[in-house]
Parts: sequence; structure tokens; C-alpha cells
Amino acid sequence: MIEQFINFVIRPPRADYNPDQYLWERDFTLAGRPYKRQDLELKNARGYTLKCSHYLPSPLPEDTPLPCVIYCHGNSGCRADANEAAVILLPSNITVFTLDFAGSGLSDGDYVSLGWHEKDDLKMVVTYLRSNKQISRIGLWGRSMGAVTSLLYGAEDPSIAGMVLDSAFSNLYDLMMELVDVYKIRLPKFTVKMAVQYMRRVIGKKAKFDIMHLNCLQAAPKTFIPVLFGHANDDKFIQPHHSDLIFESYAGDKNILKFDGDHNSSRPQFYYDSVSIFFYNVLRPPQISNAHTNKLEKYYDLGDLKVGSGMDESLLYEIIAGLRSMDTDAASSSSAPPSISTSKSVGHLLSEVAPVATVEDSVLREDRDNILGSDKPSHIQDKLNGQNEECCSYTSSNRESWGRCSSLGGSDEEFSSDCKAADNCPQKTLEPFATPLRSVKAKSSSTKKEQKKSKKAETVPRKPKSDKFEKLEALSKRVRLCILKRVNHRRHGSS
Repeated sequence: MIEQFINFVIRPPRADYNPDQYLWERDFTLAGRPYKRQDLELKNARGYTLKCSHYLPSPLPEDTPLPCVIYCHGNSGCRADANEAAVILLPSNITVFTLDFAGSGLSDGDYVSLGWHEKDDLKMVVTYLRSNKQISRIGLWGRSMGAVTSLLYGAEDPSIAGMVLDSAFSNLYDLMMELVDVYKIRLPKFTVKMAVQYMRRVIGKKAKFDIMHLNCLQAAPKTFIPVLFGHANDDKFIQPHHSDLIFESYAGDKNILKFDGDHNSSRPQFYYDSVSIFFYNVLRPPQISNAHTNKLEKYYDLGDLKVGSGMDESLLYEIIAGLRSMDTDAASSSSAPPSISTSKSVGHLLSEVAPVATVEDSVLREDRDNILGSDKPSHIQDKLNGQNEECCSYTSSNRESWGRCSSLGGSDEEFSSDCKAADNCPQKTLEPFATPLRSVKAKSSSTKKEQKKSKKAETVPRKPKSDKFEKLEALSKRVRLCILKRVNHRRHGSS
């Protein structure tokens, strides 16, 4: 039984996984923006090879350094535990670095030390990031053993911008004594103390550290890094009072959050929101505007369809080509859209075809005022990146939920049902071009209004619909069908 307890401390179940299956793909998208996973190896002070991954924007801006958060996993965790951190932080222009500590995951080593040697592994990662000129501030996010590792290292490196410590224990000896009661090991107190002393000697020989020296309460009073503590109320493995003790003795700016759940349960959304806000404040990421997406969404009212979530850039070039055809000769018999150069950005091309909408508006202004009356065009607003809507949770307790993912969004069922409803009622689905849809609605007006308008037309001759308007109306219908079919195909293909 003592040997089992020793393995419980220094040799817990080890994660054996396939990085291409359980980590984010080497090239993936979040909220319509491209990112990449960069795998690398580092050597620690003991000569062990550490398997690491760095999640970055693709491409990485050359003239603007970005902050980075190093995610530190638990005693039986691995790099895959950082999937949730990538979802939360990448849309805020914060890169995420994660590693398998020595003795964990795919890295070298036979034993873990619950933070003692892991803090040296963390030091190697920080040194590597400091040498990268494209990385600015550095933050730490640790859970369980990773939280202890972050706190022990933070006491030695005050240059860390901020830390999130989830479920840290105050000191290892007290934790071991509590676990005896939790698992109802019926032994006299003096026998338990003797067993702990025996374990201390065995662990010292195997894992090369003293369990009596692993004490966060000694590091907290001399650490001044801003910190956010988190702990589950029903955690039986590391009870919540451990975080309370560290919080009380911590010297720097601090805050603590308590939430429902146990040690390995997924964290609630408000906790992830708090973490995102905390790192945004301490790391101060630069505001890199996504000009491509913003310009598109300002120019087109795409409704619930966000640029990048279900449509590709080639489709947008096709739309732009159709808009450009409005300026071509109306007598041309060719129905194929004119070719355009894809070397120019979509935003630049949109700025070139913007006068088309102005011409079309002038043609239809009279009809719109007479038919629609007080109806006004809807205001187009900038879309946010939607990081909270597209968050997904991956936990170390449920490795089947790590999963591969190349893009995030709404559920396939919801989107499929939306598309089916759109096929039944095409006039209520998309509004990529606001004015042509209004003209469609105008056709469904009552016969009385048409009679009144015909009487007015007898006295005042109406302007005939131009060829440009008819062509633009046909293009609008074709675009709606094209977008719906492509989005539906992509969603079902990804599932």
C-alpha cells in the first residue's frame, strides 16, 4: 500500500497521446482568423527532452511583438490540457505556449515532482521565449501541479506579468496527511507519520527531491506578481482551504474565485471570462485590427453568417467580380463574371466596387421611398471575434473530449436546421445586399398599391429599371443560394 501511495505522488497515470489527434491542428482557424501550432523540443537542466508546442497567429506580425501565456498542466496531464487556453487567449492576440513536463506526457523522465523540478523546466521555457524578439510580456497559467510550479517559479522571477493559479496546494506534507483521511486509510496517527517518513526517503532517492521542502506558503509572502486564484468548492483531492491559505499569505495584488465542481471538472464560463480579462489587463496585448474581416462585414450585411466561419475568400472574390460586372457593357452576351486579380486584398477590391452600390441606390431611391415608406436600411455594425461563443472546454479528466478541430462555431445541428429553414423561406435568410432584397419585398406588395402606382405612372413617367439593377438583382439571388449551399456543405463535411 505504501508503494502505491508513493507512485500516487511521483508516478501518477501518464498521458500517452498522439499530438496530431489531441492537439490543435498545425493550421487552424478561430473566429475566422488563421493560427498555427509550432512544435519544438527543449533540453532542461537535467538533460531531459521536453516536448513543447506554441500556438501563434499565422502569419506572426513581424513588427509587433505579442505577449505569451505558458500553460502548466497537472500531475497526470499533458500539452492537450492547454487546448482550452488557446481558445480563450488567441483571439485576444495572446499566444499560448505549452509543454509536457519531464516525467509527463511524451517528454523524457520517469517521475514527476509536483512542482519542485517542474519549476526548472518552466525556467527553460521562459528563457527560450525571452530570446524570441516577437514575444513581449509573459504570463503563467497553471492547474494543480502546474499552479504550484508557477508559484514556485514566480517567487524567483518577478518579471512575470501575471499568474492564474487553479487548485494549488499549500504544502505537500499537509496534503498527504489529508489524503489519508480522504481515502479512509485506517491507521494510527503515529503509523501514518512513520509511513510518511519512509516515503520521504524513497521519494528522495527516486525523484530527487524532499517532500518537506515543497511548501507554497514559504514562496507566497515573497511573491509580488499579480495573481488570480481559482478553486472548485467540491474539490476533495486538494481542498479549497489550500488556496485560501496561499491567498492570505500572498504579498502581491491578488483575487480569488470559487466555483462549483471538483478537482478535475471543467471550469464554468465566468471563470474563463475572468481569466481572459485578467490576462488582457496584465499582458496588454496590441490591438491588431483584422482589416480584412472588418471591411467585409461593414460593406455587406451578412446577418448571422460571419466572415471566415463558413465561407471562403474565393466566394468573396466571386461576389466582387459580379459587382464589377455592373460596370461592363450591358449588351455583352457573356454570363461569366470578369476575372479579377487575387493579388489585391479583398478590402481593396471592395473599395473599388463601392461606387456600384451608390449607382444602384440612386436608381432605386424613388421606388424605395414610394413603396417602403418609412423603412430604413439597417445599420451595419462591426462584428466582434466571438471568442466567448466559440469557446470549447477540454479537461484533463476527460481525454476523449480533447478532439481535433480546425474551426469553431455553432453546432452543426443548429446550423443545418437554419440552412433548411432558409431554403424554405429564402427572403428571410441572408441580406448580403440590402437594397436588392428590398426590391424583392417590393414585388410582394399588395395589388392595391400597384394600382395606385400605375395611376401615378400615367401622369408621371417612371424611370425604367436599368440593366444594371436587373443584373444586380439576379446576382443577389445567386449569391444567397451559393452562400447557403457552401456553408451547409462545409459544416456537414467537417462533421
